[in-house]
Amino acid sequence: MAFDQNTIRWPGSGSAVDITTVPFGFYLNETPSKSIPGVFEYDCEKSAAWAAKRLGYPSINIEMRDISFYTCFEESVSEYGAQVNQFNIRNNMLTLRGLSTKDYPNLTGKNVSGTGLPFIVNIAKQYGSEIDVGGSVPLKRVSIQLIKGQQTYNLNELIACEKECGNRIEVRRVFHGPAPAMARIYDPFSMTGMSYSNVLNEMGFAGYSPATQFLMTPIFEDLLRGQAIDFNDTVRKSGYSFEITNNNLRIFPIPTYDQHIYVEYIVEKDKLASGIGTNANYDVVSDYSNVPYQNVVYNKLNDVGKQWIRKYYLALCKEVLGAIRQKYSTVPIPGGEVTLDGAELRNEAKEEKEVLVTQLRENLEATTKTALMEAQATEAEKIQDTLRKVPLLIYIGSLMVSFIFTEYYV
Repeated sequence: MAFDQNTIRWPGSGSAVDITTVPFGFYLNETPSKSIPGVFEYDCEKSAAWAAKRLGYPSINIEMRDISFYTCFEESVSEYGAQVNQFNIRNNMLTLRGLSTKDYPNLTGKNVSGTGLPFIVNIAKQYGSEIDVGGSVPLKRVSIQLIKGQQTYNLNELIACEKECGNRIEVRRVFHGPAPAMARIYDPFSMTGMSYSNVLNEMGFAGYSPATQFLMTPIFEDLLRGQAIDFNDTVRKSGYSFEITNNNLRIFPIPTYDQHIYVEYIVEKDKLASGIGTNANYDVVSDYSNVPYQNVVYNKLNDVGKQWIRKYYLALCKEVLGAIRQKYSTVPIPGGEVTLDGAELRNEAKEEKEVLVTQLRENLEATTKTALMEAQATEAEKIQDTLRKVPLLIYIGSLMVSFIFTEYYV
């Protein structure tokens, strides 16, 4: 069967760049009007002719067709965009975490300015929940009925099962204690307080007629009375306390009448949910995998990026051509054979790709937020050093006098 070698060789020009000749077509039709030729389409076609000439055409045959050249060009653009997007994701992750992907479906080309403060605040909320000073974990309160003569109460039955459907809880506070001393200063039965009659006498409502004179006691007297009540409760009465062991709440002293106490608690699953996103629809940025960076817009790339793409594109073309030529390392000819350079082309392409990627990453790392702030601080410091060497002028009234000191020798 005869084989037409011209079908596998670069003919000197390529066909139209469209969805039939480019594998994915990511960057096609970026221009707003069909009457305006696309930048990607134009560059892709011209770059194919350029790469073929860089590989030796027309002095030697290039065993690649236009679709192979177009494929390498599209891959080069995608590789450039992937490297830039990877850098942006790392550089902006703290700022973007928790961002709604519905509201911001594509961040490519967007200026992301901000700090990791929202992320830090979320962490602070979790610490605040642990020490009961706010936070994102709801603090719940429930009333427990104390029964006369009963000292132990099962919190698992009274709260976890009855109120929280079997979910584990953490008790944060139990409101169980005597009434405040200041509320009992004027209680006639508190032993150390003042009776109501004494209060009326002091305020001029009894014992004096007419009520034009009264006695106002200093504030330290109320404080001393309150302290006396506290000491009386501590020394002469049973102390109010409680302990929680194995889900059982023990009340001290044993209740002598039916009453209510309040218990504040949180549900363990609510605490876990405060640190783990509960939205299962993948509509917020959670990690590296769902940050909404899409393909770059080729029409918006600057010349620096396009030059990197062209160099990487040429390396890919060498790699493809090397693979084709390495399949048949030698070609028999009358009176001998020809050795092809497939292996050399592939090795050369590998080295060029590694150098280009390393160079691009170094340039990107030089523009991280930390690197830019360090450069700005260094620049400010150098400016200050320069300003210190500028001669200072002394202003006297409306005159400006510059002093020049000259050393005289006698």
